[in-house]
Amino acid sequence: MIKFSPAGSSARSHNERKQIISKYVLDQGTATVAELAELTGVSTMTVHRDLGELAKLGVVRKFRGGVSALPPSVFQVNLEYRMSENRTQKEAVAATAAKLVEPGMSVMLDDSTTALALAKLLVTVAPLTVVTNARRIVDIFAGVPQTRLVGLGGDYSHTHEAFFGVLCVEAIESLAADMVFVSTMAMDSNTTYHQEQEVVLVKQAMLTAGRRKVLLMDGTKIKRTALHRLCSVEDFDYLVVDDGVDTQLLGEFMEQTTVRVADTEV
Repeated sequence: MIKFSPAGSSARSHNERKQIISKYVLDQGTATVAELAELTGVSTMTVHRDLGELAKLGVVRKFRGGVSALPPSVFQVNLEYRMSENRTQKEAVAATAAKLVEPGMSVMLDDSTTALALAKLLVTVAPLTVVTNARRIVDIFAGVPQTRLVGLGGDYSHTHEAFFGVLCVEAIESLAADMVFVSTMAMDSNTTYHQEQEVVLVKQAMLTAGRRKVLLMDGTKIKRTALHRLCSVEDFDYLVVDDGVDTQLLGEFMEQTTVRVADTEV
């Protein structure tokens, strides 16, 4: 078992520890508190506190002496938690993707946390038209001069802090964007997936509305599958991944689309 060496009591190390616990429990199905204490190198009391937070987020279910994963709910954890996961990789992917955007373009951004990281970098690109169903992205561009902002309405999800449903899909179908940026929670060498049907329907509508389609993926989401098929890798014009993806997989992706590899060390 690989142990996690804590970097002190900072918020960052706290978040990293919860991510390590989450991944371990998801991979194993169940785990004891003693196992997780050994894994993370902290006390059982600290592990209990972390598990309490993860249980509130719907990632795990606690039982006496241990914890089990909640697969149907793990993909519905709130936005704050998702924003804390793999931040270095997401920011690197976003920085590489931002180079594809030029002034005067219209871009459509989904509700993913990687698209949120991208949005923060696009505020200096002007003029720009931004279309999104994500409330936090709307907040970012609401006060930015020379940005035309189009917010997609529909049924609001408090978990995702974004809009979905029939009204959202219909709004997307009335638009055409120069470039669409989406991310999703799983992909294998040929196909992308997501666990939630309502999310898939909005992403698919966005991809249909885009002249060029860009998939933003950090390496932790690769070699996974989920319930609903989103689309094939070859349907994208660009795939932007971080440098943690192995060479063989990159080669397989390159046979299907144009791949941009983001340097996490920059």
